Amino acid sequence: MLPVIFGLSGPALTPDERAFFTGANPAGYILFARNIETPSQLRRLTDALRALSGRDNLPILIDQEGGRIARMGPPHWRAWPAAATLSDATAYRFSARERVQCNYEALGLELASMGVTVTCAPVLDVPQADAHDIIGDRAFGVRADSVSQLGRACLQGLHLAGIEGVIKHIPGHGRARSDSHETLPRVDASAAELSRDSQPFADLCDAAMAMTAHVVYEAWDPLHCASVSSKVIEQQVRDRLGFEGLLISDDLDMKALSGTLADRAAAVLQAGCDIALNCWGRLDDMEAIANRVTPMPQQSLSRLAQAAARLSVTTDTPALRARIEALLAHRDAQ
Repeated sequence: MLPVIFGLSGPALTPDERAFFTGANPAGYILFARNIETPSQLRRLTDALRALSGRDNLPILIDQEGGRIARMGPPHWRAWPAAATLSDATAYRFSARERVQCNYEALGLELASMGVTVTCAPVLDVPQADAHDIIGDRAFGVRADSVSQLGRACLQGLHLAGIEGVIKHIPGHGRARSDSHETLPRVDASAAELSRDSQPFADLCDAAMAMTAHVVYEAWDPLHCASVSSKVIEQQVRDRLGFEGLLISDDLDMKALSGTLADRAAAVLQAGCDIALNCWGRLDDMEAIANRVTPMPQQSLSRLAQAAARLSVTTDTPALRARIEALLAHRDAQ
């Protein structure tokens, strides 16, 4: 199995993609708006990916956080609130924790009915006042303890729906003063400050999946961003934070990284990531990556198997829709 999650070019598999994916056998796939048109089309696509892989519990990822980060939306799917909105429960009958769990169980059921099995949420970053707004309202708050509590509620809601979450961006993107999609952020905070920022990742270290940050932490490794730093991955992510699950790099195409995409894939894997994430579905890039990297080692295969063990899909039925509506009514009770 190839230690890569690949994107697709469009709303259906092309013959060339079918041939490439059959030979490469990637660990999973990630979907974007370009891959999504209607509910029936999306379910055909996810069913085709499962059939191609021969794995019923195939990780099919999507960035469906809510708010501004959502690949599925109206008119076919709901518009989900941003994490920061859910954290304010002052006008509601139920606690923020209960609202978050209800929200993400409902969101997860909507994903499961489309055959999507993993969403890249929750965001566990703790944004600082002077940071770039790339995180902003995607975070559950500005206090590490509340981010931990509500991040846990998010994962619990997703699990009730048979969906796995990906905690991100480990070990923390909240102090970055630039967007890693566009440039490489450098954080000059002290080790003590970084440790406080990353507390939610320690609190949720039993999560099955995590995504790295393309951020340089000068107190930990001034030469490499976390995604390509064996020092950060081994000493901070694995040892200090105690995360033992499947570690996925953030997107290889982001401008925070340098070199060819094949170089980037090799670098994140060599640093200790289990999986390299390549989102854009360009066949030439995918072939170059496949020719460069080696099959997943046994430890990474075991982590993948553990993460995939509780993934499930369901059917979009009136009963499922009624369950989603009941969850949302509970979430929004005043």
